[in-house]
Amino acid sequence: MEKPSTLWDRSRQAVVAEIVDTALKLFAEQGYEATTMAQVATSAGVSQRSLFRYFGTKEDLVCGDQDALGDLLVATVEAQPPEVSTWDALRAGFTTILTASNHTPQRVLEISTLIFENPPLRSRYFEKRLRWQRALAPVVEKRMGIESGEIPDARAMGVIATVFACVDTASELWVRHGGKADAFELYEQALAAVRG
Repeated sequence: MEKPSTLWDRSRQAVVAEIVDTALKLFAEQGYEATTMAQVATSAGVSQRSLFRYFGTKEDLVCGDQDALGDLLVATVEAQPPEVSTWDALRAGFTTILTASNHTPQRVLEISTLIFENPPLRSRYFEKRLRWQRALAPVVEKRMGIESGEIPDARAMGVIATVFACVDTASELWVRHGGKADAFELYEQALAAVRG
């Protein structure tokens, strides 16, 4: 049973949402690179110290807590029953993290557009996702019946990289369609083509 949120949790979520709203507005007006954390703090009416308590970096304003999402992805894949295929376990993991945020579809579209249209932000986003892939390696190796070693197995990494590529392809196409396409259907199409 999920623990009910406290007043402090709800207050914190409201502050975080307001800061993100402010940051996204500034990014749209000035551009991501031109906007500073100091400007976000001032516009949101919080101190820079408070802002850094909520968001460690400027990219966290856009991408959220990627480390927490990576942990959630690994835990979800690991929790899938043994009879679930590796492909389906990874899909379940991504389904969980894609639906984990409290963002509206419009907000997800704004954030995704910002990521895909800003090379420095996109680069940092993919850098963090490479860490997710490495973290998934032992879980996927176990699911595939492969003994984990010091260096990840090529078969497991190939499956993981394929799924990530299909998720990223679906996400980018979803953005290009203005959020009107079904991202999960785009993912299934991409994966089906790769898997033959």
